[in-house]
Amino acid sequence: MHIPSARFLVAAALLVLLALVPAYAHWQGEPFLLALFGRVLVYGVAALALNLLLGFGGMVSFGHALYLGLGAYSVGVMSHYGIESGWLHLAGALGACAVVGLISGFVVMRTSGIAFIMITLAFAQMFYFLATGLDGFGGDDGMSLFAGSDFGAFRLDTPLALYYAAFGMLVLVLALMHRLIHAPFGMALRGCQANERRMRALGFPTLRYRLAAYVLSAMICGVAGVLLANLTMYVSPSYLAWTTSGELIVMVVLGGIGTLFGPVVGALAFLLLEEGLKLLTGHWMLIMGLTIVGVVLVSRRGVYGSLPDTPWRRHPATPLGQPSGEPQ
Repeated sequence: MHIPSARFLVAAALLVLLALVPAYAHWQGEPFLLALFGRVLVYGVAALALNLLLGFGGMVSFGHALYLGLGAYSVGVMSHYGIESGWLHLAGALGACAVVGLISGFVVMRTSGIAFIMITLAFAQMFYFLATGLDGFGGDDGMSLFAGSDFGAFRLDTPLALYYAAFGMLVLVLALMHRLIHAPFGMALRGCQANERRMRALGFPTLRYRLAAYVLSAMICGVAGVLLANLTMYVSPSYLAWTTSGELIVMVVLGGIGTLFGPVVGALAFLLLEEGLKLLTGHWMLIMGLTIVGVVLVSRRGVYGSLPDTPWRRHPATPLGQPSGEPQ
């Protein structure tokens, strides 16, 4: 008899709990919980996007906040001109992230190591300073949104609608990632991570695979940016800052790099720890930094990555004196 692995059980339990957060928040009269766990869902989507590069492609992007910011500014700029259609907001975010990801990807994919990290950071910083100079859209102060994205059947200007839209997007991205990493494309991408030179010798167009993963990751991160703008009803250049990119990397590593559900666990642990420590002390950054370092040192595979991934089995009893064949 096969019993699901610990990873599967934890992932399923967390998804069920996240789905029940609105009911619990209503029961307790705590609307703040919707905003807090809404952030967890949004950053979970962004961390999943980064994990496609970092965990399965071996590409350390230190500039993924660029695409989170592009998604948010797609909503902000269109709303500034009176365009409230969520479908146009989403299309604008996907288009902008695809174009910028394709152009920047052609540059960064020809590098590796420290050069890759620094060039992704440089692209993000260029757009960060561009956003601070957009005086018509708030400049360094950012700007508020007057209405959420309107998708016809629902609008994202109510906390409940936004929460379940973010939850649905998280589940959709998880399903997409599961199919992707087990498809030939995902196998080839992981082969590039293990030994790109050998993959090229076998005839695989490694640049295409890595570039396609980069652009797809950028687009998913852009969708998270659309949700983030609706969650905060605000757009700011801080979304494009290098610190945001660093937080996404920490979420991926904290949860479990190269695992399917690890980035979501990392986002949950990071944001809940941040919120809890802020309530306790003004020096929460020091404690949080030490906590993250301790977790990484104790469990280098992350919180979720340390869980067993092998399905448990129940074996029939064996006669006395006969070895079962399983190690004790």
